[in-house]
Amino acid sequence: MADAAQRAPIRTAIIGYGTSGRVFHAPFVDADPAYSLDAIVTRDPSRRASAEARHPSARTLATVDDLWATAERIDLVVIGSPSGTHAALAEAALEAGLDVVVDKPFAVTADDGRELIATAARLGRTLTVFQNRRWDGDFRTVRRLVDRGELGEVHRFESRFEWWKPEPPTSWKTEASVAEGGGILYDLGTHLLDQAVQLFGPVAELSAEIDRRRPAAAADDDVFLALRHESGVRSHLWMNAVAPRLGPRFHVLGSRAGYTSWGLDGQEPALIGGALPGDPGFGETPEARRGVLGTDGAWRSVPTERGDYGAFYRLLAVALRDGGPLPVDPADAVAVLELIERAHAAASVDA
Repeated sequence: MADAAQRAPIRTAIIGYGTSGRVFHAPFVDADPAYSLDAIVTRDPSRRASAEARHPSARTLATVDDLWATAERIDLVVIGSPSGTHAALAEAALEAGLDVVVDKPFAVTADDGRELIATAARLGRTLTVFQNRRWDGDFRTVRRLVDRGELGEVHRFESRFEWWKPEPPTSWKTEASVAEGGGILYDLGTHLLDQAVQLFGPVAELSAEIDRRRPAAAADDDVFLALRHESGVRSHLWMNAVAPRLGPRFHVLGSRAGYTSWGLDGQEPALIGGALPGDPGFGETPEARRGVLGTDGAWRSVPTERGDYGAFYRLLAVALRDGGPLPVDPADAVAVLELIERAHAAASVDA
């Protein structure tokens, strides 16, 4: 009986059904037999209708109060709402006795993130952060090359998220101020900083260039960060919504070889296009888009690791059921928020 109860599906609710809830969370919760998608919260009537069509077994609710009123029917809450609401919703979910996944950014301030960790510890609840880009195929490839020593001693790491959107789409992301978790540094910087720190460790020095190029955007949309890690590696990170020409996604230089790749991991566009995590070829990178490894005149293409956002939820199920390690330690997310705060402070001094 105890074993049957342990293996019952993890009853899950998703708050927010924009890109985050619809693309990055619901498909993976639905596809994993360890979970059941029991509720989706969204105030938007058209999104509610879309959620009902795609996930007919889930209750659709208009407010979080409706969810808290039936909290006994839920085990896990996934928070995919606008960034400025993350901390308050996570605290409310923890106080309701639920385990919590918070989309990035974890919170707007590092202090808010630390308070959430303390609240989870006090209540004995599980709290983690959805840093899905740790499971991008290209990042997994870089990690493999670094771990195996194929680059030698890495001394420079370049990483970019860039695109050309001179007219910002109507979205809370372009309307939110920095104080509300708006801007490309909070949006994409959380990924780039997390990846750099995962590879090369804590940051000793940081400088930043933070700009707003589009008048219609409420916060930064063009950011460059230069980091010196305590390990000695230097990381250069670009995030830019107005780049008419795109640089390489990764450019990593070591004492033996370099690695360069172009283009973004394909999981997000595949999901937006209607693909599902279990579809044949999902997460695979075509041979024509492989990165290259070597030195000038002696390059070879390198197979790209399969992208696997679903790994986050597989690891989380083990953590919830068997006490395994969390897929993402929330302390890592606090460290990223500290770097974002340092970046804003550094840019203000240099302005």
